[in-house]
Amino acid sequence: MPLSKPWRDLDRKTVSSAPDKPGVYELGDGSGTVISVDHGILRDELKTALAYGDAARVRWTATHTREQAREVAAEHRERLE
Repeated sequence: MPLSKPWRDLDRKTVSSAPDKPGVYELGDGSGTVISVDHGILRDELKTALAYGDAARVRWTATHTREQAREVAAEHRERLE
């Protein structure tokens, strides 16, 4: 099951609006197909994804801890397989 958040363009404005907190994010192509699911400190992770051109779109959800982010990401990966 994908994150229930709207897709945003993966650009500098979006990265700067991402919270500096742990969370889960999905990277997607231009049509909204999920390419990958990962977790970490959201702003840092999205800066890296933008720098490497990993995707056209992104959506995320913040969590309280890195451990919670890891667990949620694992659940989402299982559902996408």
